[in-house]
Amino acid sequence: MDLRVVLVTALWAMLPAYVPNNAAVLFGGGPPIDGGRTWRGKRLLGDGKTWRGTVAGVAAGAALALALSAVAADVGSAVGVDVPTFPLPVALSLAAGALLGDILGSFLKRRTGRERGAAVPLVDQLDFVVGSLALTAVVDPVWFGQAFTPPVVAAVVVVTPVLHLATNGIAYALGLKDEPW
Repeated sequence: MDLRVVLVTALWAMLPAYVPNNAAVLFGGGPPIDGGRTWRGKRLLGDGKTWRGTVAGVAAGAALALALSAVAADVGSAVGVDVPTFPLPVALSLAAGALLGDILGSFLKRRTGRERGAAVPLVDQLDFVVGSLALTAVVDPVWFGQAFTPPVVAAVVVVTPVLHLATNGIAYALGLKDEPW
């Protein structure tokens, strides 16, 4: 598999996982998932993880996956790469897994005494990738193995932190985030 094919496949296959966190920031708010509960004197997740943001994020990621499926053949022909389509369970698992990974990252941050918005390099950039890939591998292992070959996974792990920092920097500059990471 040449580098161009690997990169196009990695970006295409991860788009439904890249969108949920941004949608959660844009459409979030409301009651926090943890309901304000604490464990050992620290919030479970914090105010940044809300039910509305989670639902919006899953819906946005899944909708994007289904839209990508509708244009996959045309895009694949245009770029010369056989990009994957997303069955509904995969569309949902990529999006929900991304938010699950982000939620687990927040849980770990709270356990280590970090406040909301505190930077934790690599955890901040890859928690959603791990969640998304893990849930999708469980939901549809055949689709996962075909879309996320080892070179594609390696590309995702290398490219995602760069994209994550860039998009968060843009959201910060637009006033949509309180910190640029």
